[in-house]
Amino acid sequence: MFARPRWSGLVVLGLLLVGRASPAAEAVALPAKPNVLFIAVDDLNHWVQFLGRNDQVKTPNLDRIAQRGVRFTHAYAPAPVCNGSRAALLSGLLPATTGVYENMVDWRPLIPPSLMLPTHFRNNGYFVAGSGKIYHERYDRKSDFDAYLPGAGKEPRPLPGTVGGVGGIQFAPLDCKDDEMPDYRIVSYTIDQLNQKHDKPFFLACGVHKPHMPWNVPRKYYDMYPLETVKLPPVLATDLDDVPPVGVEMADPKGDHAAILKSGRWKEAVRAYLAAISYTDMNVGRLLDALDKSAYRDKTIVVIWGDHGWHLGEKLHWRKFTLWEEATRAPLIWIVPGMTPANSICERTIDFMSMYPTLCDLCGLPTPKHVEGVSIRSLLAKPDAAWDRPARTTFMLNNHAVRTEKWRYIRYHDGGEELYDEVKDPLEWTNLAGKPEFADLKKQLAKHFPTVNKPAPKGSLGDASLSPAQLKIALLRQAE
Repeated sequence: MFARPRWSGLVVLGLLLVGRASPAAEAVALPAKPNVLFIAVDDLNHWVQFLGRNDQVKTPNLDRIAQRGVRFTHAYAPAPVCNGSRAALLSGLLPATTGVYENMVDWRPLIPPSLMLPTHFRNNGYFVAGSGKIYHERYDRKSDFDAYLPGAGKEPRPLPGTVGGVGGIQFAPLDCKDDEMPDYRIVSYTIDQLNQKHDKPFFLACGVHKPHMPWNVPRKYYDMYPLETVKLPPVLATDLDDVPPVGVEMADPKGDHAAILKSGRWKEAVRAYLAAISYTDMNVGRLLDALDKSAYRDKTIVVIWGDHGWHLGEKLHWRKFTLWEEATRAPLIWIVPGMTPANSICERTIDFMSMYPTLCDLCGLPTPKHVEGVSIRSLLAKPDAAWDRPARTTFMLNNHAVRTEKWRYIRYHDGGEELYDEVKDPLEWTNLAGKPEFADLKKQLAKHFPTVNKPAPKGSLGDASLSPAQLKIALLRQAE
């Protein structure tokens, strides 16, 4: 079975046995302006071994890295979609502030370069380089960087005759080598930067694509998960019976999930996602090994994050695009030499709006006034420190979720509500929002919803003028 979302004693013991700590984990004094290695992983949900949500996934490198710093067990995306999440955390502005809620919004006319995290570091004396997917690649702006890998090539295609998935859920093993994949070259570019002599502090951003679809990775990663051993996520057939109409519409149970059930290939799809995660685990391991061998290992802050979560049938849904735990929770690891206690766990609820101000705080840079998140430096130094701020996620106009260590409260644009006790009901099967005894709790949680809700630009999913047919087309395009 899938494990409950708690840290298991067996997992802790396993991590303690994974080799000795590297020199980078030892206490050292950071320079006034430390380097930053900023690693983004696309579509990686909480299926990593060190979070304990899925006991079959193999992520030895991420587990090894997690024991070197602080891993957050309750870290959440500002939006459950690539473009909305990345635009928010990289600008410091909430999706509700900018109107950048989803993938069909060009954020560039709405957020000037001067507000972006890479530009801020560049303007404060850093060499800023990037590779892969940092901004959403449909609306990229490489001019915010001093240097950027000019494309990583196309990934190999499945062999002719290979069944490439079910509808829009695309997967197939590839008969190719690791270094024939674009992500390998994206990581190699960052490794090359680590091997160079830098006269200025650097901010290196590395964005790997997998496990974003298509889940096409070398066959050996599929072989790590024999199909007969693959376990499906726990699913309740009546799960959506107590969910408001807007939530059901987001889940779209008659879409991907119905197609997967009809195909009989649910296990194959889960296996493919696991394989794609393990391919990415290999690449992230390469990157951290290179940092350890470089001259910068004791002078570099490392932050590894997934841009949002992903459903694989939970709540009868596939992909992201919901306000539930599966779509909003993602891995987050911080390693700050001389500050973060090795092999430590923070169970406080935070969202990725904390990333911009925390990096400024740690690197001695002023935090711009427009930034809407707060620094989590206190949690990096003392992971069990007091913390009273919940995490917030928004998907499209006036649909918000607030997550504390115990509760998730969702309110949709039409007033529909969901409330889950995450300690007793981590799979969110029982909606408590209609119970009168929780009225005061909902009022308290609602105080954390954004007070500014900017309409989305014309033609996007949040544009009320779209016809149902236009909206359906936009939703299909949203998956890319």
